[in-house]
Amino acid sequence: MSKTMKAAVVREFGAPLQIEEVPVPEVAPGMIQVAIQASGVCHTDLHAAEGDWPVKPEPPFIPGHEGVGFVSAVGAGVTNVKEGDRVGVPWLYTACGHCNHCLGGWETLCESQLNTGYSVNGGFADYVLADPDYVGHLPDNVGFNEIAPVLCAGVTVYKGLKMTETKPGDALVVSGIGGLGHMAVQYAVAMGLNVVAVDVDDAKLDLAKRLGAKEVVNARTDNDPAATVKTLTSGGARGALVTAVSEKAFEQAVGMVGRGGTIALNGLPPGDFPLNIFGMVLNGITVRGSIVGTRLDLQESLDFAGDGKVKATISTAKLDDINAIFKRMHKGQIEGRVVLDLTQ
Repeated sequence: MSKTMKAAVVREFGAPLQIEEVPVPEVAPGMIQVAIQASGVCHTDLHAAEGDWPVKPEPPFIPGHEGVGFVSAVGAGVTNVKEGDRVGVPWLYTACGHCNHCLGGWETLCESQLNTGYSVNGGFADYVLADPDYVGHLPDNVGFNEIAPVLCAGVTVYKGLKMTETKPGDALVVSGIGGLGHMAVQYAVAMGLNVVAVDVDDAKLDLAKRLGAKEVVNARTDNDPAATVKTLTSGGARGALVTAVSEKAFEQAVGMVGRGGTIALNGLPPGDFPLNIFGMVLNGITVRGSIVGTRLDLQESLDFAGDGKVKATISTAKLDDINAIFKRMHKGQIEGRVVLDLTQ
């Protein structure tokens, strides 16, 4: 095997990623090496490259947290995976396993966690190191390009839907039908929920309808989208999942749920949004943040894909195209998810 590999590297925040030949990471005891076949491109990768979040990565680093491929080497002491296994390396790279969050089943809140493509090198490369206890085990019947988005977009919305505490037959709003939202519609339908899709783009709303949404609302052309949702759902949805990168979408979602409703927040726009305290208290509304998912959430979300209930809408590109992809992301020109095919 060659001692170098191709990778997209962030050398400086806000600058184009550099396509370079870098050393192949050598496997260490307790770790595995994964030969990446495909890697989804997430908005978080764009934020990482621009360094515009309060907690910033440290350049140089390799982004990417939807990398999937084969286990290419196994370190000493690893017994739960073997060479040739199909695995994915998610955002939650590893956690301490000992804090109250980890012990309580909330490892995504561990303050000592490491994050793939952010605090450790990620999947925009031919090879990546991974913690064998935190990789996702991929279904054999789904291709690498198709399964890659589940490693972040899929598990993130799946966990978010669980956080709304909705049940089959309930009305649920999915606000923002992009890389996350179009998968949320599918998970919600598979979970027996009646989906109302909300976006500002008719093409994305058409996609939501094709994926099983019962109703769609264009928040740009509708004079009062919250009132429209309440009419469509006979008083308000039981839950709402906000994936949109828009402060306005967060504000509107609060008005779309009925009494006792829950809004789960996945999107990460900058800034704040107002909450009407009296209305929140009087109507018993819950607003909660939801960040990716645990290892169990990840495996469950992968199982949905393996069962054919969820399929990401993807387009493929080469690693060399990453800067052009980021430009399209800025302009909102991507339907579904772009996946880097590293076999090209």
